[in-house]
Amino acid sequence: MAKITLDNLAHSYLPNPKSDDDYALKELNHDWVDGEAYALLGSSGCGKSTLLNIISGLLHPSQGRILFNDRDVTNEPTTQRNIAQVFQFPVVYDTMTVRDNLAFPLRNRGADPQYIQDRVQQIAAMIGMEATLNKKARGLTADAKQKISLGRGMVREDVNALLFDEPLTVIDPHMKWELRTQLKSLHHEFGHTMIYVTHDQTEALTFADKVVVMYDGRVVQMGTPQELFETPQHTFVGYFIGSPGMNVLNASVTGDTAVIAGQEIKLGKGYGTPSGKVEIGVRPEFTQLTAGDTGLPVTIKRVEDVGRHKIVRVDLNGTEVNVIAGEGDTISPDMNRIIFDPVGINIYCDSWRVPPQGDVT
Repeated sequence: MAKITLDNLAHSYLPNPKSDDDYALKELNHDWVDGEAYALLGSSGCGKSTLLNIISGLLHPSQGRILFNDRDVTNEPTTQRNIAQVFQFPVVYDTMTVRDNLAFPLRNRGADPQYIQDRVQQIAAMIGMEATLNKKARGLTADAKQKISLGRGMVREDVNALLFDEPLTVIDPHMKWELRTQLKSLHHEFGHTMIYVTHDQTEALTFADKVVVMYDGRVVQMGTPQELFETPQHTFVGYFIGSPGMNVLNASVTGDTAVIAGQEIKLGKGYGTPSGKVEIGVRPEFTQLTAGDTGLPVTIKRVEDVGRHKIVRVDLNGTEVNVIAGEGDTISPDMNRIIFDPVGINIYCDSWRVPPQGDVT
């Protein structure tokens, strides 16, 4: 297990990068705690796999250092870093049995035969492949082969880190849930440092102790699922986390008052007079549809019943706003206003969160 330090780390695929736009991975300075489970979350092309490949040694960074337990491993090959990596698509030895595939990393390091037998049996039970241990991998389905890849990545207990690059892409939905649960259980049992790359927020939020949200080559926030939901530090985090994501509306803000579409709303806290591109962010869970004269005027466009609750799509001066209503709530045509719970309001300037200056008395 290892603490992983990213020191002034950046990477460009161009030979002579001249500006920030030339970097696929912009400058990072982070310490990732020994023994924690992290998820790298973001849309395609945001730099997740680039960062993972630098940590594993498959890619050498354009600048900066990568340290394991304060030891500089920047120039060390993958074989010297003592990590296990599982890729998006299955990598297995087709001519070997499932048992031999799982045992290979241990045999390669000269482990005791009895330990190998016991450990392989344990991992096979974890990935649900006890009945196929003696079958050749060649005839198995893609999701079964990926389970072998996962198992082979997890079979060693002495690794510095376990790295997963979207490993559940080819796994069926029910098995995805089971394997995520098993990975989490493995982490609690053995305390490996785990880094899990995904664009799926459900995978990230259910797997990780800390979620590292990336956007345009940057880490825009690292925090617990609760922190990402309640206080997104960047509008992308608010948009990307949640289903549907945070409502983001253009506004002007002075003190404890915001003006949106010509209407004033109270914020409950003071924010000074932020300048630049000012926006208000409110999650649909903190947005309420009502009738009367109080709130922002809207028009209901459609109602989507998703079982546990309703998602009401409304139009606010040409901008779509999402409202979460209870499963048993009645949505009537005269509901023409929305109000925001001040507890759920965040203010943003040039996409970054503005901290409140204090409660308004």
